[in-house]
Amino acid sequence: MKNHAILAIVLLAAAPLLSGGCASNLGGSDYSRAEARQPMSIRFGTVESTRPVKLEGTKTSIGAGAGAVAGGMIGHSLGKRGVSSAIGTVLGAVAGGVGGAAVEEAVTRQNGVEITVKLENGEYLAVVQADGGENFQHGERVRLVGSGQATRVTRDVPAQG
Repeated sequence: MKNHAILAIVLLAAAPLLSGGCASNLGGSDYSRAEARQPMSIRFGTVESTRPVKLEGTKTSIGAGAGAVAGGMIGHSLGKRGVSSAIGTVLGAVAGGVGGAAVEEAVTRQNGVEITVKLENGEYLAVVQADGGENFQHGERVRLVGSGQATRVTRDVPAQG
């Protein structure tokens, strides 16, 4: 029983690592590999407001699967032989799957920021991204970089020349 319990705990602890360790990078300076070398439009504006938000964590089958395996092993080891062992395995797997999914989501959850920008054409746009500590301020000039599916807010850095 002791070896099964240790293995189960290791699997539960490793579930978030197996799913990537943390939520994908969603900040203003983060790009996916697919975005590299792709044309993006740039719009300029000023920050009207910001507010903190939460970005939900990842929800893959890896956390639930690892939890189910670990829970099943623990349930199996707690039951006696025969029917009670089988029932313990099933109940442990179900409970472990639910718990593993919850752990994965909680571990990969991120703090985010909603940035409302007034564009140069007078239009307002809100963008949610991971909070990278930029601490955008009301009235600050920013640029919005986007490809149609994803837009990020970054500081407008004056061109050097």
